[in-house]
Amino acid sequence: MALSEQFIENEDIHPIDLVEYIAEHHEWEFDRIADDQIAMAVEGQWRTYSITLAWSPYDETLRLICTFEMEPPEERLAALYEALNRINDHCWAGAFTFWAEQKMMVYRYGLLLAGDQAVAPDQVDTMINAAVMSAERFYPALQLVTWANRAPEEALGIAIGETYGRA
Repeated sequence: MALSEQFIENEDIHPIDLVEYIAEHHEWEFDRIADDQIAMAVEGQWRTYSITLAWSPYDETLRLICTFEMEPPEERLAALYEALNRINDHCWAGAFTFWAEQKMMVYRYGLLLAGDQAVAPDQVDTMINAAVMSAERFYPALQLVTWANRAPEEALGIAIGETYGRA
């Protein structure tokens, strides 16, 4: 059964209730922090990502933040920021930023639901999966830039390069 089949009849569902349902469906660890906020842990290939979704009724936006710890050496910060600019050119549904004070890499996305639009389960599932896929895709490039002293262009070429053949 598709995620959306469960909610076809009820358009008045709170967006965070829907996120909680999706977290249960995928068996992700989660914590309902408040009525308008939920945090979860999603396991990726490279690491476990912390994902928080928050509903803002003020501007009718469902905000997603996907984070992971990162402690780049001070002398590699300029290269890291250049890499982030290049990475964000490849991200159409969100963007990365580095929060230096918290030592966190952050992927952010906001789904606007103006005019009392209802959010669909498949939209939320796609938002979460896109965040994890983006983090997974670019994690190796970020590591190459910060710890292997690779140039951002070279590291990004490795991360987004196409694989030929099959195993």
